[in-house]
Amino acid sequence: MTTKVQQWGNHKGIHLSKSILKELGITVGDEVKISIQDKKVIIEPVKSQRRKYRLKDLVARMPKDYRAEEVEW
Repeated sequence: MTTKVQQWGNHKGIHLSKSILKELGITVGDEVKISIQDKKVIIEPVKSQRRKYRLKDLVARMPKDYRAEEVEW
């Protein structure tokens, strides 16, 4: 893939294709590590430990006397 460095306001950047992001397992909002090796830019996904929850377990942790109520914003 070939792309150009572009400018958005005071920022410079490149577009990454959907297929490249998919191959790396990166989605919008994910953190990436950017480094330089032998004058090449390396972009790697940051592997974060995301906790997985089950709704059943979360509901079980709610106080027994909990009652939902409307809140006016």
